[in-house]
Parts: sequence; C-alpha cells; structure tokens
Amino acid sequence: MENAPSTMEDTKTKVGLRHIAIAGNIGAGKTTLCALLGKHFGWDVHFESTAENPYLSDFYEDMQRWAFNLQIYFLNNRYQQILRILNGDKTVVQDRTIYEDAYIFAPNLHHMGLMSKRDFTNYFELFKTMSSQIQPPDLLIYLRADISTLVKHIQSRGREYEGNMSLDYLKRLNERYENWINSYDEGNLLVINSDQLDFANDAEDLGKVINLVRAELHGLF
Repeated sequence: MENAPSTMEDTKTKVGLRHIAIAGNIGAGKTTLCALLGKHFGWDVHFESTAENPYLSDFYEDMQRWAFNLQIYFLNNRYQQILRILNGDKTVVQDRTIYEDAYIFAPNLHHMGLMSKRDFTNYFELFKTMSSQIQPPDLLIYLRADISTLVKHIQSRGREYEGNMSLDYLKRLNERYENWINSYDEGNLLVINSDQLDFANDAEDLGKVINLVRAELHGLF
C-alpha cells in the first residue's frame, strides 16, 4: 500500500469537518470501514448499536410484532449520536445514518406489510421533526454491494439473529438504497464499490479507499 502522509492533525484542524457517515446495506462492510478510517485519520467512531439493541433479536424472530419498536429505537439512538457529534469538538465517523432508517428500512417494512400505515406515518413524522433539528454529514460514504457480497459478509460474522434473513429482504433493501443514493442531495457523497475492494483484508485495497476519502475531504475545504 502506498505510504500515506499522516492526516490526523490535518483533519482535526479543519474546523468544518465534524461528521463523516458510512451508509450501506446489511453486510456491506460499514462497521469494518468505520474502524479502519477512524484508526487512519484519528477520528472518533460511533458504531451502530447492535449488541445493546433490546429489539433486534426479537425483530428477526417476529418482524411484524417488533418492526415499529425497532425503528423507533434506531431513530432515537442515531439522533442522539448526531447531537453528540454536532455538540462535540472532534471529527466522528458514524456507522449508518438516520436517513437510512427513514428512507429505506422503515418504508420497506411498511411496504412488506410488517409496519402498519398508522405506525409508519407516526414514525416518519417524528423523523421529519428530528431531522429538521440537525444537519447532514459533511461527507456520506456509500458502500455499494451486490447480494452475493452481502450474504458472504453476513455468513462470515455468524450473528445468530441474522440467520432468518431472506435474500428477498436484502434485495428489496438494495433497491431502496440505490433509489435513495441516486437522488441524494443532502450533501457531499462518495460511492465505493465493495464488491471490487476487500479493504478488510487487503492493504492495497484499503489504501485505495483511503485515497478516495482523502480526495473528497480535500475538496470540502
């Protein structure tokens, strides 16, 4: 991998750079990339709360019963994360965004008949109120991945509650992700194809990703 100059001090001295977010479907590699970028650039990392999530396991056992509860939990959790980021003085890379919950996961559950119209309307109105109080990330990184890549990553991490996840569910989410990204106009966007880059295990591939991110950051200032 190309030896990159240290960027930790550079990113911290740029006052406007506060919030980097990584978006992508289940198994796209968001958590891994968050950790790697945080380590390289000296950023704090806010991971998606899965181990502490009181609804996730129940949701995969009975999606219709727990869909609304799960989405409210994620909405509240990510809203609190963003408030901490905006009120803090450090650059943070965030694992998944509040927008994905509202534009992908919740409407998908509603479309599948797993969340009632009443619950979805209630949820989305709450999202609109929350999102009006915050600002989008300075840079959104979207990890694009096809179904085979997602399945490989999901199987390799061996989370028991993900064992009931169907291919159709992942396909529906992927379609919604693509529609959202194609119309994303909230701020700066970098799309990375994780089908072609094994940044978790290949130093050269990680270097390519770091260079792409660095180029985007330099363009912000």
